[in-house]
Amino acid sequence: MVRLRILGVLFLAGFFAVVPLRAQIGKSVIVAAGSDVDHQLNDISAATDPAAKLKLIDAFSAAHPDGDLQILVNEQYVNYYLGAKQYDKVFDYGDKLFALDPDNFSNAVNMVRAANEKGDTERLFAAGEKASGILQRFKAQPPPSGTSPETWKVDQQQKLESVKDNRDYIEQSLMSAAFQQKDATKKAALLVRFANLFPDSPNAQQAYGAAAVAYQQAQNRPKMLETANSALEKDPDNLSILLLLADDYSEKNEQLDKAEAYAKKAASLCDTAKKPESVSDADWQKQINLQKGLAFSALGQIDLQKKLNPAAVESLSKAAPLLKANAVVYARNQYRLGFAYLNLKNTAGARQAFTDAASVDSPYKGPAQDKLKAMAATKAPAKKGS
Repeated sequence: MVRLRILGVLFLAGFFAVVPLRAQIGKSVIVAAGSDVDHQLNDISAATDPAAKLKLIDAFSAAHPDGDLQILVNEQYVNYYLGAKQYDKVFDYGDKLFALDPDNFSNAVNMVRAANEKGDTERLFAAGEKASGILQRFKAQPPPSGTSPETWKVDQQQKLESVKDNRDYIEQSLMSAAFQQKDATKKAALLVRFANLFPDSPNAQQAYGAAAVAYQQAQNRPKMLETANSALEKDPDNLSILLLLADDYSEKNEQLDKAEAYAKKAASLCDTAKKPESVSDADWQKQINLQKGLAFSALGQIDLQKKLNPAAVESLSKAAPLLKANAVVYARNQYRLGFAYLNLKNTAGARQAFTDAASVDSPYKGPAQDKLKAMAATKAPAKKGS
């Protein structure tokens, strides 16, 4: 019995006819059970010696140089060379297979696997692009002649469900390749490319968020804002993006009303966010604490910019215990709190906040120490003149 994984042909034992495997996407090549082609394919499948298998495939190719059977030929070559880890040949025969059967989803999966194993990121994303196009075209297909829309909808859903594991593999491969990029700009570009290829994927929003952060790391603020705002248009409740924009706008003293709305919404979402099953209770609480702390810290910075110092002290004081696990954002929050207290002429509060900021290793350690020295220098002459 032969089951053609790529072409979707099911050979039924005891029958002289075959039917296409409904779970596959792409062109079906009908092969009669018991025919010469059937026997040849069975011989290829049964061969265990690589050299013998390749000879059988070569002979099969020579015997069927034209027509749809060349689809079977190229499928055999793709599978053979994938197993042999000869990836350039996989790409060659995969391209030939696509020329004959452009919507062969299994071929796209094999091309992704070959590029993944070879570590060829550009080939990987090109194959992912092929897979995405195949899925989009399949979803847009009208019912075949003689098939009712209701039946076709069920058939489509069954086929899409049958390829879910392969689609997940493709998405994970592309996401992993993007995250492995050391260059932040290239990482961001690949993540955006992924999100555009699979816009209906749960991973798309994660990709957009990570891309915005990568652009921020690359100090490309225009691209960061473009990517973050695009992500927010698609998902207004994207907590990470809300925090990113609230933090950026508050720090730059821009669009403060929008930043305030984003920060307040983010804090509210923290109270209703559902823990993923894969995350432990402890890790989830740490994540929520950090996110809520960032929201309060952004609100405090907004109040500082608006010269609403009592409100700034309140928000920044709420943020402090939530941020303590992260030295950088904790120190920044305390540094901001120090200025809010100074503006209120609360020297003791300011000194404690700057001391907290200087107590951990972060970019704010030096500036906080400088503020403490300046405060001490200002206080000393006052004592001398009394």
